[in-house]
Amino acid sequence: MAISEGGLLSDSIRMKVWPQLLNIQPEDLPAAPGRGLRELSKDYVQVELDVKRSMRRFPPAMEEEQRTNLQEQLMDVILHVLDRNPQLHYYQGYHDVVVTFLLVVGAPMTAAMAEKLSTHHLRDFMDPTMDSTKHILSYLMPILERANPKLFDFMQRSEVGTIFALSWLITWYGHVLSDYRHVVRLYDFFLACHPLMPIYFAAVVVLHREDEVLSCDCDMPSVHHLLSQIPGDLPYESLVSRAGDLFVQFPPSELAKVVSLQEEERMAISTFKDFELASLQQRPDTVLRRRRTSPKVETPAATSGTALRRGTNRLLKLAVWGIAGTLGAAALAVFNSALQWAPDFVVQLFH
Repeated sequence: MAISEGGLLSDSIRMKVWPQLLNIQPEDLPAAPGRGLRELSKDYVQVELDVKRSMRRFPPAMEEEQRTNLQEQLMDVILHVLDRNPQLHYYQGYHDVVVTFLLVVGAPMTAAMAEKLSTHHLRDFMDPTMDSTKHILSYLMPILERANPKLFDFMQRSEVGTIFALSWLITWYGHVLSDYRHVVRLYDFFLACHPLMPIYFAAVVVLHREDEVLSCDCDMPSVHHLLSQIPGDLPYESLVSRAGDLFVQFPPSELAKVVSLQEEERMAISTFKDFELASLQQRPDTVLRRRRTSPKVETPAATSGTALRRGTNRLLKLAVWGIAGTLGAAALAVFNSALQWAPDFVVQLFH
């Protein structure tokens, strides 16, 4: 449901499903975030400033007392996650992700979900430098090059780079989209998919605006100004579907080979267990690919269902990639690539 058209439809469903997508059980919730960390946290001042800016994300009809209470909870959850994980570094925009979960699942579950995401899907954004974040952004241009060489060439000549998509990526679009419905719809999709899916969605947003891009002056200021502002009337369902298609057509393992030639590979592997899960995740993906490409003799009845099966296979493959979600996006892409090139050799390195 999270991947298919319409997503999870309502917050009452999301409240039950989002934790399951991250393999979080209600009985596994950590102790409730307290407020004793505020004076001790080095990030307190910045978090407080960002949380005050988050007021625009709350429903306009919300009473002031409830709004204030949610802001206090948001601050407590963020500081709680940082305190439990000293290796993580706060970044501006992190609060945009956490507040979305707070509005849907409440403070206790948000603390658990934010910690899981911060140590996995968002891990690369929480390094002390932006090197890993830049690495993930570097996947954008190879996707565009394969999907639309003409648009890619124009953007290369303009020297626009990929910084225009930075806030999209690190906030999962929570900072740049004003409509709450669109934000939670994208979160359905991202939580159920590979950690690099937000960069595929960035690619389809750019592809959708091809005519606008090609019509503007071919220089960095013009193209950056155009792309850094996301229109409010995007066809989100068709873009989600197209992002899934691009992911299947140009998987991260293929793109990682190109990206690794452009810059030094950077990896943020936290545990051997994470690597093991990434290895296991590769196997069903290989099986699905083999099933799709193996020759079959189809009857007329079977042929009539071909389009349906293709759509089902695409959704299944996307789900397979999203099941584990246990590495930083850059690390997972690099390791999946390594597993394809020399799986036995890579596994031996960790035994």
